[in-house]
Amino acid sequence: MIKPKLENKIKNLPALPGVYQFFNSKGKVIYVGKALNLKNRVKSYFQNNITSAKTLALVSKIEGIEIIITDTEIEALVFENNLIKDLKPRYNINLKDDKSFPFIKVTNEPFPRIYPTRRVNKDGSKYFGPYTDVKNMKSSLRMINQIFKVRSCKLNITDENIRKKKFKVCLDYHIKKCDGPCEGLITQHKYGEMVNEVIKLLKGKTDDLIKELESRMSTAVEKLEFEEAAEIRDKIQRLSAISTRQKIVSDDFEDRDIFAAAFEGKDSTCSIFIVRNGKLVAKKQLSLSIEEGESLEEIYSAAVKFYYTDQTEIPPEIILEIEPSEPEILLEWLRMHSNKKVKFHIPKRGGLHSLVKMCKENAMLQLKEIQLQKMKTEGYVPYSVAALQRDLHLKALPRKIECFDISNLQGSDTVASMVVFEDGKPKKGQFRKFIIKDVDGPDDFSSMREVIRRRYSKLIEENYSLPDLIMVDGGKGQLSSAIEILDELKIKSYSIIGLAKRLEEVFLPGHSDAASIPKTSSGLKLLQQIRDEAHRFAITFHRQRRSKRTIKTELTEIQGIGKATAEKLLREAGSISNIKNLKPEELTELVGSDKAAKIISYFQTSKAESEN
Repeated sequence: MIKPKLENKIKNLPALPGVYQFFNSKGKVIYVGKALNLKNRVKSYFQNNITSAKTLALVSKIEGIEIIITDTEIEALVFENNLIKDLKPRYNINLKDDKSFPFIKVTNEPFPRIYPTRRVNKDGSKYFGPYTDVKNMKSSLRMINQIFKVRSCKLNITDENIRKKKFKVCLDYHIKKCDGPCEGLITQHKYGEMVNEVIKLLKGKTDDLIKELESRMSTAVEKLEFEEAAEIRDKIQRLSAISTRQKIVSDDFEDRDIFAAAFEGKDSTCSIFIVRNGKLVAKKQLSLSIEEGESLEEIYSAAVKFYYTDQTEIPPEIILEIEPSEPEILLEWLRMHSNKKVKFHIPKRGGLHSLVKMCKENAMLQLKEIQLQKMKTEGYVPYSVAALQRDLHLKALPRKIECFDISNLQGSDTVASMVVFEDGKPKKGQFRKFIIKDVDGPDDFSSMREVIRRRYSKLIEENYSLPDLIMVDGGKGQLSSAIEILDELKIKSYSIIGLAKRLEEVFLPGHSDAASIPKTSSGLKLLQQIRDEAHRFAITFHRQRRSKRTIKTELTEIQGIGKATAEKLLREAGSISNIKNLKPEELTELVGSDKAAKIISYFQTSKAESEN
């Protein structure tokens, strides 16, 4: 429903490409978007068929709209990207880091300096990054300073200052960490060659640099310039050590970046693997702030736009788990940045697919670390538990959940299990097994009534508190059976649900239809995990009961054969049928002659009786 004060504004929007901004009642930008057709795109937010929780929350807060018209959708994308980075609107995907990522700067000077910076200026300098991990950047700078004699001073070294002998060499020259450009002891050309070597290293072209240096070393040897050849040799040895540490991940020696994202709730992380010449040369991470219900395609699109700046090297191929939203526009934007053709590739199998999986594991690990930090600062409440409270509209957090499952086979040996989860984790010491005593035949509803009565009447007698949530494995029938007993026990304050196996439907008391919970919800996944654990526990107990019953009815009825002997026979032979087919000497070897004779006599008598 369009608010009256916005209706006229939306009606008069142009059908042109551009950027739109939504404002709240305080005049703050809460969302920035782009469109090929502004009128149609903005109008789509106010349709009656909107189901996205994020969009509904956004629309309810829109009090004003502003637009910027552009010539093309690509221009709109550039505007949108810049506005999001500057304004950080609440309902857009945003980088979590308030400060910008650092870069390594190679200055635009006759004798360039190389140092870290967070400020990127259009001054002709070269920038390498962004470095999402400051430790990695510092490690790269240390490596450069160990291998190359780059000046560390801030002197304004020009030809005129060198001629006037304005500067004197410092300690770095004497300890062979600098070649003394301030006194003209190295030419601008020679120093520039060294800086180009550093640039190759920063681009991840280590192997190409080694080949180039090997060629120069051979030339120096031919010219009998042995001192220079020795210096180049030392460089090659250090660079080779770096190259061997870089893992070969593809045998086609291509340059590519690999993106993988993980998200839960309002947290998202993206891991980026930088592959150059087929080698994994760097790993980078982005932490993103998202709204609940954000699609994975939008997250990938935002990650690509945040990562690739004017200073970031864009390879010809970007590998992803799925295509980002609006891939054609995004690829055109990347092409404009890199001045070359760029493509997205989504591998389904093979080495690149394995790389994406490894990258995804890195992203998931980073996400877990973020969540752990949140738990430390906000108190330990796992996101899945909070999500479950939201999905089921519970008054209290379901920190303790008890789940019941019934298991039987053609009506025999009916048992029930109860599993307990606290803060999203199983508490196996509190799991319970129930043998159904008062129900004949396969009647799951009556069995559920019996186990609920036994469990909660005991809790009332012993004055224990009820769990935050009771869960039964089954649909409306099992749920109704459990509620009937809880009401009979005069328990008034409780929360209970049923989870049906077939369609993963969640049923709530007093509702005939299943609750509407997103299939991707962490809360629903927690319920499925609990249900599966209850089912596994019940099935295991049921099998144990059947096994014991088989031993009891078939072997322990033989006079002189006890439980230990019966179990030994079953363990060795595998089944009753195999025991019957054992030769007398084999049976004697297993249990002795006396017991073997009794077993043979018992089976012969049973066979004769069945034939008569």
